Amino acid sequence: MDATTYDFIVVGAGSAGCAVAARLSENSAHSVLLLEAGPRDDRLEIRIPAAFSKLFHSELDWDYDTEPQPQLNGRRIYWPRGKVLGGSSSINAMMWIRGFPEDYDAWTDAAGESWSWNALRPYFRRVERVRGASDAETGTAGAISIEAQRSPRSATAAFLDAARELGLDEVAANGPAREGVTQTMVNQRRGARFSAADGYLKPARRRRNLTVQTGSHATRVLFDGTRAVGVEVVRDGVTATVCASREVILSGGSVNTPHLLMLSGIGDRDELAEHGIPLVVHSPEVGKNLKDHLVSGLIIDADDDTLFAAERLGELAKYLISRTGMLTSNVAEAYGYLKSEPGLDLPDLELIFAPVAFIDQGQTTHQGHGLTIGAILSQPRSSGTVSLASANPLDPPRIDPRYLTDPDGRDRAALLHGLGVCEDLIASDAIGRVSRRRFIRPENADGMPRAERDALAIDEYAHTLYHPVGTARMGTDAASVVDEHLRVRGVEGLRVADASVMPSIIRGHTNAAAMVIGERAADLIGGARS
Repeated sequence: MDATTYDFIVVGAGSAGCAVAARLSENSAHSVLLLEAGPRDDRLEIRIPAAFSKLFHSELDWDYDTEPQPQLNGRRIYWPRGKVLGGSSSINAMMWIRGFPEDYDAWTDAAGESWSWNALRPYFRRVERVRGASDAETGTAGAISIEAQRSPRSATAAFLDAARELGLDEVAANGPAREGVTQTMVNQRRGARFSAADGYLKPARRRRNLTVQTGSHATRVLFDGTRAVGVEVVRDGVTATVCASREVILSGGSVNTPHLLMLSGIGDRDELAEHGIPLVVHSPEVGKNLKDHLVSGLIIDADDDTLFAAERLGELAKYLISRTGMLTSNVAEAYGYLKSEPGLDLPDLELIFAPVAFIDQGQTTHQGHGLTIGAILSQPRSSGTVSLASANPLDPPRIDPRYLTDPDGRDRAALLHGLGVCEDLIASDAIGRVSRRRFIRPENADGMPRAERDALAIDEYAHTLYHPVGTARMGTDAASVVDEHLRVRGVEGLRVADASVMPSIIRGHTNAAAMVIGERAADLIGGARS
């Protein structure tokens, strides 16, 4: 590590961190250091969309597990998080789903009008470069390439037909309609993944004022009194420090950011004292308010034309030559929104469809064609925590999302309703034309009563959809971890810019929103676009 003092240090090169570091470095007067614990993003599997689950449990993954979840039969739930340039945008399923305007308007109750949908729309335009299936330019000149899928499976069309049978409209992705189904738009460019590192770091890599250091695990924010002045880093087993003359920006995400705050002395005084960590600021909400999208699905057989054959040499050749074919699939090729109760103002459930048997988060291979139809709890009432396991910064934190623990049981009831809709989709004529409706998961579920099968699908197979938020929430109230300008309360020179600041969970997928937060953070810091 060099001992140079930088104006800004950004910790974490994920969706938000790439955005804020790149935008700050647009001003040649700024010197910016971007720290990433993982390696460079040069694995071929990152580029091939359908290969994303092969990156799970790899050196590009923080490879977290939750605490045992009592409402899920005591199971620990695997949480992949990107540990590589691009962060989780380099290992995710590339679903580009903004969420509803109302999701962002809800943030105004906590953080003011500057976080409303109308205030954030220019940032979405700054992020998104939308292209059609023909690769013709149809949107703005943003940082991230967004496309229609190039080679969706015919089973995906069958899913959309099945939804129409049930009375669900087919709508435009990220369009004005709140309910309905659609084919997924993806952050790809000509059939290859297009991550935050692609959109932000690669255009900025020739700037002499931006330094990117991989393999650099931040273990503590350093303070002079209550002013952040640098970061302690472990690289190749050696501990060193780097200094910031203006600000440190934490962009580690909803697990790593609260963990680093607590290791640095910002958190609940009793919890820090238990681990012998000197207190800098008593901030008891650090690591609290954790929200995540829980998904449960039903997996059935299929006749043909699924992603089961995606690993054949012919498909690899098709991908390498023309960037078409099965390997361009993001796996989750369609989705939609609906209400669990008719009296709700907005949908609280998301449907998701994959033309493959997606078992154990893609870690178990089924030897045959399959379809996955799932339901996602998009507005969970249950709330969890991220907490310290020890004072050793290399020990992972304790993650306890407390799925389905809301006292009145509405989360479970909503998810069961969603699985009931999945059952109806499976029973439709459209799905009957591509499947014999034999169940792969839950196992031995053929002939089982629907209610029993759906309860089993939750207890034994529900898992994260990879969207944790809220553990360093922003707000205008004194109890919030960061203020509406993303400044950590009680100290100077320290901000947070990632999904942890979200005061409430959005119905969308967090990749796009995290980049918007990074863009907004750069402007809040000042001079980002001068």
